[in-house]
Amino acid sequence: MFRFENPIFLWLLLIIPLMAVLRFVAWRQRRKKIRKFGDPDLLKQLMPDVSRFRPGVKFWLLQAALALVILVMARPQMGTKISREKRNGIETIICLDISNSMKAEDVVPSRLEKSKLMVENLVDNFTNDKIGLVVFAGDAFVQLPITSDYVSAKMFLQNIDPSLITSQGTDIARAIAIAMSSFTQQEAIGRAIIVITDGEDHEGGALEAAQAARKKGINVFILGVGDTKGAPIPDGSGGYMTDNRGETVMTALNEQMCQQVAQAGKGKYIHVDNTSDAQERLNDELAKLQKGETNSVVYSEYDEQFQAFAILALLLLVIEICIFESKNPLLKNIKLFKRK
Repeated sequence: MFRFENPIFLWLLLIIPLMAVLRFVAWRQRRKKIRKFGDPDLLKQLMPDVSRFRPGVKFWLLQAALALVILVMARPQMGTKISREKRNGIETIICLDISNSMKAEDVVPSRLEKSKLMVENLVDNFTNDKIGLVVFAGDAFVQLPITSDYVSAKMFLQNIDPSLITSQGTDIARAIAIAMSSFTQQEAIGRAIIVITDGEDHEGGALEAAQAARKKGINVFILGVGDTKGAPIPDGSGGYMTDNRGETVMTALNEQMCQQVAQAGKGKYIHVDNTSDAQERLNDELAKLQKGETNSVVYSEYDEQFQAFAILALLLLVIEICIFESKNPLLKNIKLFKRK
């Protein structure tokens, strides 16, 4: 498996096209000045040692060397060993509500962003556990299959947005059903479905879905995000969403429904506010689940691969130094150089 240890340095590669544009502009200006100075063909005859192509060759050699140096700074590495490790942990599927109501800002910075932050903190707290991600609104789908790759989990988490699902609504039952089918087939291991929502169950069937999960030995936890007093939904242009009558749409946390679903799923209901209490309670509840043996594929023993890039960059610099911008007078008798 190939990776960069410091990928942030790869942004420096944008310097290369910028330098190319600057060189092109400088070349155009130089041509204009030459035309003002005199006839280009006459000037060429007066300066027979001036090479037309060598400055360009030297420039691109330097750019190639610069690109290789940037790759060296990013530290390319290759995973040379794949190991299958046995770990003791739990399996958790996060069902994240991404309906428009999750844009409400009664929890800072918003219900959805607060939820994503909680999931990220949860992943940071995991060590030997597996995690999967389901997003839902009027429909639901698996955003991340269950895995122990926490880096990928965070990456997929950052890309979550209400625009992923065009069908609006809140189908909690569908999300729980998909989550139930996303676990591995391993036995004797604690499993949990964590539904993060504001509790607006528009489709119904959430209680039945939670009971079905309970029968399979899966605990369903509900994290209720928002305020029971309600809040408007930002429309993305500085205002708030309105209904057909032009009135501002208010969305409130349905705490009673959340509590009922958690009870049906043999889990706990946890209210999410602007404190860290919900995070601590969730971590404590998950710690109570039975830990079982899980199998994980892990890449290890990453070897540094920058040496080859560094040697090639050095070679290009040596070649660039050996090439003169003007023709070498000592090599005039060599036919190859006479043609230039």
